[in-house]
Amino acid sequence: MDVTPQQYAAMLERSEPKSNSKVNISVAFLVGGLICAVGQLLLEGFLRLGLDRQAASGWVSVILVACSAVLTGFGLYEKLARHAGAGTLVPITGFANAVTAAAIEARTEGLVLGVGTKIFTIAGPVILYGCTAAALYGVFFFLAQW
Repeated sequence: MDVTPQQYAAMLERSEPKSNSKVNISVAFLVGGLICAVGQLLLEGFLRLGLDRQAASGWVSVILVACSAVLTGFGLYEKLARHAGAGTLVPITGFANAVTAAAIEARTEGLVLGVGTKIFTIAGPVILYGCTAAALYGVFFFLAQW
């Protein structure tokens, strides 16, 4: 059966699920905003408890990462992401979800060869480029001050 590119494009168009962009974008915006608002509420709460801004920010990061990891472990983060889409990609929770999901997926292969190697599939490039960028920024800053 020969199918022309135009016929293939028509078949593809018919088989693609229809997407409601306005709703998807709105839900992603609301969920991402809600995650950020929770982080801001936690920060304000820690500041009111007397922690300095740096300590409070650290605790907020720890709590958001831990919540994301626990929700991923129970399969709830994936369900949230299915409905909220890109809204769950808020950097700290999305990164924690990606690392935790990779660890869960590789747990049957053992701690060293499974979890120990697969967890860095996501984290490795972030660590590498983050450290490289930090070093370059440090050099540029040093040269600018010289």
